[in-house]
Formats: sequence, structure tokens, C-alpha cells
Amino acid sequence: MRVRLTLEYDGSHYCGWQWQPAQDSIQARLEDALRQIFGEQVRVAGAGRTDAGAHALGQVAAFTAPRRMPPDELRRALNALSPPDIVVRELAETSDDFDPRRDAIARVYEYRILNREWPSAFDYRYAWFIREPLAIEPMQAAAREFLGEHDFAAFRTLGSEEKTTRRCVNFSEWRRDGDHLIYRVEANAFLRHMVRTMVATMVEAGRAKLAPDKVRGLLACGECMRAPASAPACGLCLVEVRY
Repeated sequence: MRVRLTLEYDGSHYCGWQWQPAQDSIQARLEDALRQIFGEQVRVAGAGRTDAGAHALGQVAAFTAPRRMPPDELRRALNALSPPDIVVRELAETSDDFDPRRDAIARVYEYRILNREWPSAFDYRYAWFIREPLAIEPMQAAAREFLGEHDFAAFRTLGSEEKTTRRCVNFSEWRRDGDHLIYRVEANAFLRHMVRTMVATMVEAGRAKLAPDKVRGLLACGECMRAPASAPACGLCLVEVRY
């Protein structure tokens, strides 16, 4: 029985999605719950490897259950055995060949910035706090420079194992919501720390420390050492995976 599930999680206390030795991850927590349900090891594959401290509203994952079980019953069991910061929203049987990573055609992320003079006692886990005023217009202009297909080698973390660093960005836009600046980006796929480095670059534009058209030069150079250090993971959220 091949199972597809959609889940949300607060990644504040985890090393990220992917299992890592001697560390707490979303994948490890799900596999532990499945081991309690089925009495044996069940491997879970995810659509993307979210960073340590990053969050998800629409992560997609899949696994092959060793025996059949009603989807509603399985979803309830997983939620009962998972910590409260990991929730399975949807669960259904799927085709035997479904691969949540390879079958995906697009991923959508959002990044939140709290831009005001004082921090928040509640929002610090979900937004990058920046005290100095940011100008959204140059950030918007910089965001447009990312549209289309480019080589994003300058916006990835060194040591990333990827066959190609070319990615196609279909949507890239900022909006203001009260004291928050929210960036939404959609692409066919993302490199490790790509969105966070893009955000850090656009923040430099909002601080008037980088002209928006300089983004083209960063894309063309392909050298990650020339891009700003990536933004904190706390503001990043995987919103949706499209198939």
C-alpha cells in the first residue's frame, strides 16, 4: 500500500526534514510513529529537505505501508503518535510508483520578515526580525530579477550535491502585511539555502546597500562567496508542492 501524505510542522526544534545521526528530524519522528503502528521499519521520502529551523504548511511525503490500513485510521494514528508540532493534514493511498520529489513540478515557499522597532514574543520563531526600516520597492525590483531560468550557483550553500544549479523561477514577489514583509517564490526546484540567500540579497536592496540590478551580476558570476550570508531559517516556510 503506497501512501501519500501532506503535513505541516513547526521546525524550530528539529535539524530539518532529513534524518541525521543523533539528531531530531521530521523524517525520524514520522518513521518512529510508523514503526510503532506497523511493528517494523518504514522509510518515508519527502518532496524537499527543509532546513533546520524552517517550517512547512504543505510538505508532501510518501511511504509504502507493509499492510493495508484505512487512510483515516492511519492518519489519526500518526497524529496521535507524533509530537504536537508535526501534523498530518491529509493522507491517501496513491500509485505504487509515486515519488514525492521526482514527480513534483513546482515548490512554493514564503519568507516572513518582521520589520518594526520592537521584536515579538510570539513571532520570533516564524519571522526574521529587522529593526531598521526596509524599502519594499527596491526589494520588489530585485525580486523580479530572479524570474525565469537562471544558474543559481551563487545562491546555494557550498557542498550541495546537485546535477545542475539551473532553476526556473515562475513567481517572485513581496507584499506588506502590517508590520510584516512577506516574500513568495515558486520554482521547479530549489538549491540548498537558495531562498534564504535570495531573501538576504533582497534585504540588502531594501537597505539601499545593493542596487536591484546587481542581482543579474550575482546570477552571472556563479560565486556564492559574493552573495550575502543567508537569511535566518526561522522565516522560511514550505507552503505547497505541486504535481
